[in-house]
Amino acid sequence: MDVESLFPSESDLDLSFTSCASSTTTDRTFTCSSGRSSLTLSFNESRLGTSSSSSLSSNTHRPHRKNDPHWAAIQTVTNLSPDGALHLNHLKLLNLLGSGNLGRVFLCRLKDCDNTDATFALKVIDRESLTNKKLSHVMMESQILSIVDHPFLPTLYAHIDVSHYTCLLIDYCPGGDLHSLLRKQPGNRFRIDAVRFFASEILVGLEYLHALGVVYRDLKPENILIREDGHVMLSDFDLCFTADVVPTLQKRFSSKKVRSSKNRFSCFGAVFRRRKEISDEEMTEFVAEPTGAYSRSCVGTHEYLAPELVNGNGHGNGVDWWAFGIFLYELLYGRTPFKGHTKEQTLRNIASSRPFDFPECDVEDEDGVAEVKDLIARLLVKDPRRRLGCAWGAADIKRHPFFDKIKWALIRTYSPPDVPGLLKMKKMKNHVMSHVGSSGKFSTTSSFKKINRWSWRGLSNFSKGKRV
Repeated sequence: MDVESLFPSESDLDLSFTSCASSTTTDRTFTCSSGRSSLTLSFNESRLGTSSSSSLSSNTHRPHRKNDPHWAAIQTVTNLSPDGALHLNHLKLLNLLGSGNLGRVFLCRLKDCDNTDATFALKVIDRESLTNKKLSHVMMESQILSIVDHPFLPTLYAHIDVSHYTCLLIDYCPGGDLHSLLRKQPGNRFRIDAVRFFASEILVGLEYLHALGVVYRDLKPENILIREDGHVMLSDFDLCFTADVVPTLQKRFSSKKVRSSKNRFSCFGAVFRRRKEISDEEMTEFVAEPTGAYSRSCVGTHEYLAPELVNGNGHGNGVDWWAFGIFLYELLYGRTPFKGHTKEQTLRNIASSRPFDFPECDVEDEDGVAEVKDLIARLLVKDPRRRLGCAWGAADIKRHPFFDKIKWALIRTYSPPDVPGLLKMKKMKNHVMSHVGSSGKFSTTSSFKKINRWSWRGLSNFSKGKRV
């Protein structure tokens, strides 16, 4: 079915489709609902009459994205709007991206900005079709999206309520999800360098959520979307729960090898001898981990559930670090460690005291395999009191030898790994905008780099006897 027949009118948003499972849905969802036979949504705000819209200011609410061209496009549209807000009739739907447990997601763009590449994902939720429990999940996702501001988490550009529909305008990730990308790899697994790259970005995203007191509870490759630049973004926050968190500064001592020089003199002059010494270096770390979080709800994906969640005795922040260990294992081996023939068998394997094993495969020939296996073993400890990350959060995990090569402050600048099927499009407009200040002029750093580059080119030509 083409787009014109699916959305025949630009004046209304006619979201007509047959209810079906999303293309990224797997059989691993622990709690799910049966799909409806059909659904037709037709929006016309002039007829509905009960519309509320809120669009977020790029400068006030989203400082790390304030120069993003998506915000500039939204600002252009809202400046022309009579009430200064974004409404559904400002959007033009392009395609149905998929359907999930709570709603449908559409690809869209702004009608009055046809000359830009700014596309968005519109998540449409029919509140009348949901139970009270699922409505609480919708409220949770909306609440979290409204407060997060992080490069590896989606940006909420607008929240629009029309009649009994809730619409969330968020980032569109054209690269699909990490689960689909994993299935395109030889042996359905990533090499260790790719595992380290994706795991590092997800770890930073989880660290940020935990600092806000948010326990994610639904980590899996299906919920990790791939942006146009090859970096990833954690999505779907409907199963989260929140708790109080008290940020602290913790002092730690770490052993560090230091090379020292000692001068000795002889009749032939000075002789320099070097020796290695081990010194204890005091480090101050910022820790913000919701260690007091507690819930008894059994939600999530069965292959990723932590033992304390399966047992029903209540769980806290440790379920995310257990899931992070499962996530590492699946990226490395192409399957999860406790998977059984049925869901019930998988849950029994998780709850039992039997340890998991590492399969023998080509992974053993790669550098860093010993480190990643040790990290997985420390994360998949069934007692959450002894599990890595439960007490000190991501700070503990970042110090593990598997991440020794990662410079955490520069992680956004890392180039994505070269893996089959990974979409890495160059967005020149974004690149230009990143060097443009709020005044519309190039920043000093960008101008200096440009001048410096031309200076070196001139010096090179001068040294070769050429005229500049």
